[in-house]
Amino acid sequence: MNRTLTLTQPAARSRPATFEELVETHYRQAYNIAYRMSGSATDAEDLTQEALIRAYQSFDRYQPELPFANWLYRIIANLHVDELRRRGRARVESMDACAALADIPDYSADPAGRVLSRELEGYLQQALDALSPNFRTAVVLCDIEGLSYEEIAEMMRCSIGTVRSRVHRGRKQMRRLLGVA
Repeated sequence: MNRTLTLTQPAARSRPATFEELVETHYRQAYNIAYRMSGSATDAEDLTQEALIRAYQSFDRYQPELPFANWLYRIIANLHVDELRRRGRARVESMDACAALADIPDYSADPAGRVLSRELEGYLQQALDALSPNFRTAVVLCDIEGLSYEEIAEMMRCSIGTVRSRVHRGRKQMRRLLGVA
């Protein structure tokens, strides 16, 4: 169930309660995005918590007509990119576009399918973890988050051509790591 909450006029009077409800609705997905980017449960928890703190501190600037999830995910992505820069691990390389992750079926309907899905997710995460931080971030933002190249370029503070290149090379490396043509 993926419901999207927005801030309405009556809810504006109880901003902390509204924020809490929005966080409860989107926490799990936010953590999953952070985990895909960082590749570590500990780092994902830290990234998610820092993003929630930042979101709460700037909640008065949140535009209620926009989806809260997108706003929160953008905060997570920006924090992740900033952390990569702080660590000095962000090495700029070039790449282009292709779609390796889009054709993965949804097996969540039956128990055997859920086991297969969890196993597949494990392989995907291992492949993501094997990518360089820049490639991983670009692939996650593009293929999991569905952000445009322009949005990713803004977040990663690089050109659109660099984003295209990183997404393409990241996908290519993932296909190779997953044994997909």
